[in-house]
Amino acid sequence: MSFVVRLLLTALALWLATALVPGIALFGDSTGSRFLSLMVAALVFTVVNAFVKPVVMLVGCALYVLTLGLFGLVVNALMFWLTGWVSEQLEIGFSVDGFWAAFWGAIIVWVAMWVMDLLTPRREEAGH
Repeated sequence: MSFVVRLLLTALALWLATALVPGIALFGDSTGSRFLSLMVAALVFTVVNAFVKPVVMLVGCALYVLTLGLFGLVVNALMFWLTGWVSEQLEIGFSVDGFWAAFWGAIIVWVAMWVMDLLTPRREEAGH
């Protein structure tokens, strides 16, 4: 159940990025089709961040150190851009037009997810 909630929150963050950043678009004939596009794009975003991002972080480890972590912004933008590219290839209805749209979109999604994470109640761990 927590995966579904997390997916819904990711979709909400992606929608916020489409509303605020020119160059990030959501397509669909109806509200239902746009919602489905957001959900599938959120799933693509989750898969990209789960499998591709760790490899990129491992390969670019020296750049993280040299830039005092600022390279992470570039990696997040690239993961967002990759999500848009995969979504376009699968004709999901979500697109990201260029690096700078991906950069600002990744920042908006990161901030939105951070805020939503703060507002989401935590389940108490057993024994704590």
